Amino acid sequence: MTEIPEHLRKRAEEARAKAEASKSGGEVSTSSSGEPGEKIPAELLDRGTPAVAPPEAEQTVPSGPVAGSGPDGNTHRLLTVVKSGSIQDTRATPVDKVHVWPHLLVAEFLAAIAITLFTTLFSIFVNAPLLELADFNKTPNPSKAPWYFLGLQELLTMFHPMVAGVTIPGIGLFLLVMAPYIDKNPSKKPEDRKFAVSLMTVHLMFWAVLVMIGSFFRGPGFNFIFPWNSGLFFEL
Repeated sequence: MTEIPEHLRKRAEEARAKAEASKSGGEVSTSSSGEPGEKIPAELLDRGTPAVAPPEAEQTVPSGPVAGSGPDGNTHRLLTVVKSGSIQDTRATPVDKVHVWPHLLVAEFLAAIAITLFTTLFSIFVNAPLLELADFNKTPNPSKAPWYFLGLQELLTMFHPMVAGVTIPGIGLFLLVMAPYIDKNPSKKPEDRKFAVSLMTVHLMFWAVLVMIGSFFRGPGFNFIFPWNSGLFFEL
């Protein structure tokens, strides 16, 4: 059985004493501590007194406390006490995520405007390093692609055009696209992202080596040379 707190038991005893006093004296002047003070109307005290059973019904009622009643036959129900803080003190869980719009897209849009403005102003005051007009009667030797395509041109000297132009670049791009799905570690520390860092490092080093070979180590006829012996055959 659940134990009734001491303050509720004292309150019940005071109410029982008030009820007994109301039967004999009508109105009783008491306070919550049992001392004389505030007057309590008799009709309010009568509400707390149990109804008197008829004489014939008293024979069927057992002398002990009723089933489900508390100590001394008290039939008051004890409600669950819930602290106010558990209901009112609600705090939102902090998160480290923001919406794409407007936080990300606004920043990207402003960055694009800034870069476009810088490029426009730079092109007004600085001339581009362009060569002379092409002469179809004179083909430059060696004929090199722009520096950002020299890696592909270098691959064409080693493999079949299908392999050098489609297969190898396609595999590299596919691995870069699948890297976030293979390495799902959310950490931003390089030591925790060994797979992603290794994949990007191999990709950059592979492409950088090909571009450097095509830029500085390819001479007339796109043959392999040493730039410190045969000179430098590279123009922006």
